[in-house]
Amino acid sequence: MSKKLQQENQRLDDAARAGWLYYVAGKTQDDIAKRLNTSRQSAQRLVALAVSEGLVKVRLEHPIARCMELADAIKQRFGLQFCDVVPALSDDPNSTLGLGQAGAAVIERELKANTPKTIAFGTGRVLRACADELALMHCPQHKIVSLVGNIASDGAATRYDVAVHIADRIKAQHYPMPLPVIASSEEERQQLHQQAHIARILMLAKRADATFVGIGNLGQTSPLHVDGFIDDDEMGSLAGSGAAGEIISWVYNLEGAIVNCDINRRVTSTPMILSSEKPVVGIASGVNKTNAILGALRSKLINALITNETTAAQILKG
Repeated sequence: MSKKLQQENQRLDDAARAGWLYYVAGKTQDDIAKRLNTSRQSAQRLVALAVSEGLVKVRLEHPIARCMELADAIKQRFGLQFCDVVPALSDDPNSTLGLGQAGAAVIERELKANTPKTIAFGTGRVLRACADELALMHCPQHKIVSLVGNIASDGAATRYDVAVHIADRIKAQHYPMPLPVIASSEEERQQLHQQAHIARILMLAKRADATFVGIGNLGQTSPLHVDGFIDDDEMGSLAGSGAAGEIISWVYNLEGAIVNCDINRRVTSTPMILSSEKPVVGIASGVNKTNAILGALRSKLINALITNETTAAQILKG
């Protein structure tokens, strides 16, 4: 590669990063100048260049070299179908900024297919951010299926029911999972799954053409605990079992093996499929989720990943 071409690529990289910081992270031009170690005037020109070159349309359209390198390394190490890495803010190791836009872009690629598809979704804050970023579309040919129950232990509906929100935005058929996330007993879970309408939803989810899930960490900041699906005693029991993370409320260890525990005997979510040939996309970032993401990658619970550069670097150290 010629020196001139290298300089041009670096200029576009800087413009893309500046555009992302301005439009996605909400930083001022003074903030951007400090982060890129340049003048405010240069930062302003870089943001303008990002727009004029079409690098930023709210989503990042120009792949930054560092992110591409990290994505390729993760893809090769874990044999993924694909890996997307978005820029990260160095002062917040657990930031999820940018994941919503990146996830929405991948979901939209699936939705643009004319052939009818069944697309399954987990739940959670990051997936809800992806849903919020989706363009309004008309996709009556597709089926949107929930992988996880939408009722908390107190009977309230979960705030992060992603599938219904996506189906509403794209005018597609929606198949919710009208179940408690965690049943009161193993027997209740079996009875619920034997109901004809639930069995049909579970079969649709099993046969999905593409699946999108969040990845949760465990501990006091675990979504399962914060959102009230499991209590302090149950969280303490999981900590002693070697649990490292959860996907659609299925709890697994650092190697990705489903843990033999009371929660997994009562969870009503669709059973996880190891080494699926169809895309199972995990969307997550945060140093606090590194072990959870590693477990999912090692066991092939997911075969595609969307994360940020700080998290990607930590994954490659694992």
